Amino acid sequence: MQAVIAQAEQATAQHLNVRDLPLYGMIRYHLGWADEQFRPASFDAGKRIRPAICLQACTAVCGDSEPALDMAAAIEILHNFTLVHDDIQDRSETRRHRPTVWALWGESQAINAGDAMFALGQIASLRILDRELPIERSAAALRGYNDVALRIVEGQVLDLGFEERWNISPTDYIQMIRGKSAAIIAYAAWVGAILGGADVAAADRFRAFGEMLGLGFQIRDDVLGIWGETAVTGKRKGDDIRRRKKSLPVIRLVSAATPSEVDRLRDVYSRTDVSEDDLDWIMGLLVHYEIEDELQAVVDDYHDRARQLIEDAVPDNPSRRALLDLLRRLSTRAF
Repeated sequence: MQAVIAQAEQATAQHLNVRDLPLYGMIRYHLGWADEQFRPASFDAGKRIRPAICLQACTAVCGDSEPALDMAAAIEILHNFTLVHDDIQDRSETRRHRPTVWALWGESQAINAGDAMFALGQIASLRILDRELPIERSAAALRGYNDVALRIVEGQVLDLGFEERWNISPTDYIQMIRGKSAAIIAYAAWVGAILGGADVAAADRFRAFGEMLGLGFQIRDDVLGIWGETAVTGKRKGDDIRRRKKSLPVIRLVSAATPSEVDRLRDVYSRTDVSEDDLDWIMGLLVHYEIEDELQAVVDDYHDRARQLIEDAVPDNPSRRALLDLLRRLSTRAF
């Protein structure tokens, strides 16, 4: 899998405009390829899960990742474009243990960097037209790429809307992450299969596999945002509560807690800062109502369904086994 991730990163690099302008320096900084002075460097560049899934899906179908290289790069650039803009909207000052683009160069320049990344992703995706692929497959891939961009933005709008609401059901939350988080993973699996030559039915199973994996991935991320070990995640335990995020653990807590407990929780979240005493109280409630165990069971269910889908999609081969291994590691990941 590491070799495939490296392949995805190389494909991404070749599609980036390397003109000597601060705009591209900010992009390279965000991707972990440059320091704050835009000098070449190597920092945490993220997990590269989405392009890796795209390449492995393609290889699982046709035995070769080459048809999907351009789209894998486009997917990674699209994902990072959304992160740059999300950091502005969420007021996140750090990402991957470094200051975010907007924290260093301001909101306006970060918006410019994100916009440029979206355009670069389009350029990367359009290069599949230079490959000798059936035009109907290339056209479907390109339509899907822009559709998933819309799905991500739709999910972000819902997510921001949750900040002003408390009547959020788990179903509402799943609808939100189905767009914001799972749609791009579902697309990565589907488009890799499509570009590899999968028929419609098989490609649809890859898409469903990606969606199940993506939903489980985000819920596991929510669990880590509260209970993850600092030495592994780089964040303090309970950090999502300190940031007053209404992630799925908090939404489930609201459903399980007493009216008086919910009133106090709402009062805590209405303040500018969450005190350590209030944090301890909320963490205690989450333990009392066994929220972590409940959500891990949800993650396991999504990933069990994903496993069945990928096993049904293609015969046993090394890339299918790599996807199943990735699924296994994500189910209990600590990072």
